[in-house]
Amino acid sequence: MAKSTFGAPMRELFLFDPQYKNLNHGSYGTYPRAVQAALRGFQDEAEARTDTFIRYTTPPALDASRTAVAKILNVPRRECVFVKNATTGVNTVLRNLRFSPGDVLLYFDTVYGAVEMGITSLRETTENLLVRKVEYTFPVSHGQLVQQFREVIDAVRRDGLNPRIALFDVIVSVPGVRFPFEALTGVCREEGILSLIDGAHGIGHIPIDLGVLQPDFFTSNCHKWLFTPRGCAVLYVAQRNQHLIRTTLPTSWGFIPETSETGASVPDGENTPFEKLFEFVATTDDTAYMCVPAAVKFREELCGGEDQITSYMESLAREGGDLVAAILGTEVLQETDLQPGEKSQLRRCAMANIRVPVDIEDIPDVPAACAWLQKTLNDEYNTFVPFYPHGGALWFRVCAQVYLEKSDFQWLGEVLKELVAKFKGKKVDLPLR
Repeated sequence: MAKSTFGAPMRELFLFDPQYKNLNHGSYGTYPRAVQAALRGFQDEAEARTDTFIRYTTPPALDASRTAVAKILNVPRRECVFVKNATTGVNTVLRNLRFSPGDVLLYFDTVYGAVEMGITSLRETTENLLVRKVEYTFPVSHGQLVQQFREVIDAVRRDGLNPRIALFDVIVSVPGVRFPFEALTGVCREEGILSLIDGAHGIGHIPIDLGVLQPDFFTSNCHKWLFTPRGCAVLYVAQRNQHLIRTTLPTSWGFIPETSETGASVPDGENTPFEKLFEFVATTDDTAYMCVPAAVKFREELCGGEDQITSYMESLAREGGDLVAAILGTEVLQETDLQPGEKSQLRRCAMANIRVPVDIEDIPDVPAACAWLQKTLNDEYNTFVPFYPHGGALWFRVCAQVYLEKSDFQWLGEVLKELVAKFKGKKVDLPLR
């Protein structure tokens, strides 16, 4: 197959409604027609011979997908398994750990909301667990984030506590910015702290080399940026830590009791207890897991490979974000102390965050305002971007992707200019909450 051109020609290879512009790829992802064909093929096969498919076809199909995803991450297949989403991956790790009195979980102010809910739930059921949050407001530089992390570690130890594990992002959800996950992983290694990386927006979005990075745990949605169907996420557990992971969520047939011998060597070609643990987790439709090879094939043959994709997306996010901000007369979220010619580290990804030209202090109900802006954009303009408050201002996030081009951001800027004018002109009646 010949490589397709990015932008409008690529759009035809996906499944979009012709009237809809998908400028929010990061939330739920999407996949091309070629991957849909693979998915339906597996699903048809499952219904044609159900026992055959679940009992005998699924394990080798999962192995093939794990091989493909492990190659992208540059780690052995035996360190990669599949879960439904990154939130499940984070929870799986945290729910498996045993915490002693004084153990502290460190995490960051812009943690994904559902993950923070999981931390709250974990604290309710785990007597010994303590938490400390690294607090800040963007824009803040990568160097400042790393320094504040070190300061929190020092403060925890001064209190006589043990910083056991640190949870941090590859790319934050909102604001959609790149996080210094590489440097934070290095700090964890230096300090003897387990590193748990929430890479929900990672694989297929930016280059990630776990073979070099060597974190303790990493999870990433394949259905966001890698073009697999929902829900499909990879969970990486370094071999040195696999003895810590004894159950899936929910606990299922692969559960490893305390009395089991998990450290024994396994013959070549056979899966380890850790791999078998995730091979069958209750009866669910796991065909999305099996579509990684089809997604990789599409990305290599039609898109030119990972480097071409990530380079195009990052450039488009920078140019498109700047264009939308110029139309609105505002700015893109980035570091405030950049030198002439210096590129923002926060913007080294395929998302951009643009300030809405309104005074947030004049909005009596900010959540209701965000809901109205999003719903009106969806209903009247056939697109969607998330709006959110941060640092005393109202922002929205846009995503670049191979099926988008600069003209799509030009269009969005004009649409939002019109939408904001309606909002500021008080032509809207915000619902009460």
